[in-house]
Amino acid sequence: MTEDDSRLGHLRGGYRLPFDPRPAIRPLGIDPADRAAWDALWEQLHHQGDVDEASDAAVVLLGQSARGWANRTWELYALVATIEVERHAVHNPDVPDWLAEHYHEALEALRTLALGDLGGAADRLLLRSALSLIAVTGGDHALGTMLAGLDDSEIDEYNEKRVAYWERYRIRD
Repeated sequence: MTEDDSRLGHLRGGYRLPFDPRPAIRPLGIDPADRAAWDALWEQLHHQGDVDEASDAAVVLLGQSARGWANRTWELYALVATIEVERHAVHNPDVPDWLAEHYHEALEALRTLALGDLGGAADRLLLRSALSLIAVTGGDHALGTMLAGLDDSEIDEYNEKRVAYWERYRIRD
């Protein structure tokens, strides 16, 4: 699939309404941290657990585009991991046949990028979202789903209850 594929203009997003992800993804090629672009993608591709064919196409387009980005941000891995987690829900459609091979190739490419980005990950959100994508695409869907859904307070609560981490260290980095 290429960006000029005419089918991309006729896909449905998370609201089950038409959404073409290309205009939102293009600015990320210039600035991978473009807040407006990420906001548009999150808003249109994922809604209360719903994803659809535009979400799948966005994974392909992001996989193709992100290879050329000098700096990848947490949003890339978090959005793709969220789409991959949610597409397994019974109420979401399968990846369309015409897109399936490209989708799985994009996931593998993004997994490789995430593995490479872990070495220099100083940002907790980048680390967490990259690990989520790696787990989801690497065969541990349950772990990836958990990582994609946890926020700082839930991680703190887990550590407090299970390992009394904060009692010993008392400092949050």
